[in-house]
Amino acid sequence: MRILLVDDDVELAAMLKEFFNAEGIDLVVAGTGKKAIEYLEEHFSAILLDIMLPDMSGIEFLREIRRENNIPIIMLTAKGDNVDRVIGLELGADDYVPKPCYPRELIARVRAVLRRFDDKEVYENESKDLIYNQFKLSPSKRLVTYKHKMIELTASEFNLLEVLFRNYNHVVTKDELSEKGIGRKRQIYDRSVDVHISNVRQKLIQATDHSITIETVRGVGYKLKFK
Repeated sequence: MRILLVDDDVELAAMLKEFFNAEGIDLVVAGTGKKAIEYLEEHFSAILLDIMLPDMSGIEFLREIRRENNIPIIMLTAKGDNVDRVIGLELGADDYVPKPCYPRELIARVRAVLRRFDDKEVYENESKDLIYNQFKLSPSKRLVTYKHKMIELTASEFNLLEVLFRNYNHVVTKDELSEKGIGRKRQIYDRSVDVHISNVRQKLIQATDHSITIETVRGVGYKLKFK
């Protein structure tokens, strides 16, 4: 497994590299956004992205990458910096970890995201395509299509939509969506699920012309509905 760390903090990068290598994970470090973009010509399983970079903001880097790449991305944000977290999630980041972060927690977050993203981790009884009329979600291929046209989703967006699809017409709580879709327990004041669901909802509206919607059940969670 190869992970790309985009962060100009030399001491943090050295510490994380030591911990990741001890876990059998190859951590490649890029100190600037420009260098990271060059590295992405190679294959990586995921990106750890610091919001503060010397040549561009992490938000700018995220916006650039999401134009053509759905690689899982976990943001490293300053503690309490909720604005950047929300913007990052809206632009397609899959999760975030506040700084200062513990290496073991960071590794656990990476594995949680990849566990849901990697086809090899999908159990056989969960790998069958989910189909409703002309809407199709394929867990084994990580693809969503409507009338044979692909709907581009990030890893976490796909996971959350899959959970909703498997329970369509039933309410799925935010806690369940966070654990099954993002791979971690929902925290107090955590808006990750809401932001991801909002992104998925907009993409479904654009692709299906309101034929498929995600209904908000106030104070509880969300429900996928087909018209």
